[in-house]
Amino acid sequence: MKASQFFISTLKEAPAEASLPSHKLMLRAGLIKANASGLYTWMPMGLRVLRKVENIVREEMNRAGAIELLMPVIQPADLWKESGRWDFYGDELLRIEDRHDNPFCFSPTCEEMITDIVRKEVNSYKQLPKNFYHINTKFRDERRPRFGVMRAREFVMKDAYSFHADFDSLKQTYQDMYDTYCRVFNRLGLQYRPVAADTGSIGGTGSHEFQVLADSGEDVIAYSDSSDYAANVELAQTLPLSGSRAEPTQTLTKVHTPNVKTIPQLVEFLNIPIEKTLKSIVVESENDGELVLLLLRGDHEFNDIKAEKLAGVKSPLTMAAPEWIMAQFGANGGSLGPVGFKGKVYADFATEKGTDWVIGANDDDFHYTGFHFGRDSAEPEFVDLRNVVAGDPSPCGSGSLKLARGIEVGHVFQLRDKYAKAMNATFLDNNGKSQIMEMGCYGIGVTRVVAAAIEQNHDEKGIIWTEAMSPFTVVIVPMNYKKSDDVKNAADQIYAELQAAGVDVLLDDRDERAGVLLNDSELLGIPHRIVIGDRALKEGNVEYANRRAGESENIAVSEIVNLIKAKLA
Repeated sequence: MKASQFFISTLKEAPAEASLPSHKLMLRAGLIKANASGLYTWMPMGLRVLRKVENIVREEMNRAGAIELLMPVIQPADLWKESGRWDFYGDELLRIEDRHDNPFCFSPTCEEMITDIVRKEVNSYKQLPKNFYHINTKFRDERRPRFGVMRAREFVMKDAYSFHADFDSLKQTYQDMYDTYCRVFNRLGLQYRPVAADTGSIGGTGSHEFQVLADSGEDVIAYSDSSDYAANVELAQTLPLSGSRAEPTQTLTKVHTPNVKTIPQLVEFLNIPIEKTLKSIVVESENDGELVLLLLRGDHEFNDIKAEKLAGVKSPLTMAAPEWIMAQFGANGGSLGPVGFKGKVYADFATEKGTDWVIGANDDDFHYTGFHFGRDSAEPEFVDLRNVVAGDPSPCGSGSLKLARGIEVGHVFQLRDKYAKAMNATFLDNNGKSQIMEMGCYGIGVTRVVAAAIEQNHDEKGIIWTEAMSPFTVVIVPMNYKKSDDVKNAADQIYAELQAAGVDVLLDDRDERAGVLLNDSELLGIPHRIVIGDRALKEGNVEYANRRAGESENIAVSEIVNLIKAKLA
């Protein structure tokens, strides 16, 4: 491709609203153009990258035996009401009506649509298992679209859905998809980590996320320093402490703490280590009118996903209303604790062996010091209530946990019968008996992969593409292409030879200053660059540079094509 026949639209500076490196660089390199909040046009250069990601995903899905189809972006409300998600999904589901007042939605995912298709087409165990996928536009009405295509409202996703006669078959396909995703991200050249994850709004039993490692990632993942264990920090488990509980050295003492409502204020007022404080979180019980008290160390971060799964806790997790708290504790938030509370109490594992705690006294502006479980209140049930921290023992029993930031680009789920049961997707088994299908789903955020790759691969000059994702593999930058016949002839010859060899090459024949051409080549991140100038040509050379290595060298004109072939091989 010659630049004069293509469309390159780079910027010197990114718009002020761009914050993440990927957002800035995608705008500066002209990969995308903003149309409205969370809506982007993929420009020609960006679309080439997007299509290369799609092609690798498609090749690996086909290799795994999945069957491609294409489902509509607009879906009827009846299917979503049948599954129970029309109201449950919330405001992210963009609802519309046609001219006949029939309700529809813009598809954020396709569990309902594919289940409807399969229940009409598959009726026998002999037709199972089947794994269908498509690559299509999705829409989620994000409250706060941000970070460019990382969290846009409209995006491209590969979603696949498998149907099975039994759980063993589902587990096999789940493993096949897990392996397929590893091949996809290996081919894309990304540093990633598969991690155990929560199923979230999709539902089901088991799931794994595929996280591209990047300092700017929104997610935190925990991994063992001596095994292959890895999990999203929301799911990573903490373990009960070993040993015996320490003996108390203090008596329970009520202390006046005026206007102290938070743990940092308490630590400063009493001049105590934060590790000696307990914070109280009050949530609604699944029994109407009852509350549940959750206790954890003041320096630890509450994990609401773990709390929601506790017996007796209302789902979804609901914080107790102030008037309910006052009625059952006799105090407002900031002064709460277990002394005298008659309801269910859970305490985090990390609190079980400690003593002489500082905790709310259930009296506004008062706290207790010297609190001891079992002596000053009934023993709570000790459970896992917090996010792990670096240095915690790995749940696998091998080594300690480390933390890293990641960007979720893929997710695989064992849905089991969540949608099949709700929508009556059945088949006849080998005894002629009707059974509910087992189901799995598997997603890759194709547009998000592009942004995640840039977050992981960039420098102060611009993007650094892997060869699998780059819009072009080689860029030829001729100095004075319009003015020097020698430069033009050499550039055209090398360009023709690389094209004949099947290399995806861009000849930047624009009538621009040398600095613009060179800066754009680095901003665009094309892996291999050949610079052709009169001075080097007189010595029979061109300049070759590898974008990732950042080094340049003079290569004989007669050898440059063979060098490129060798590097690509």
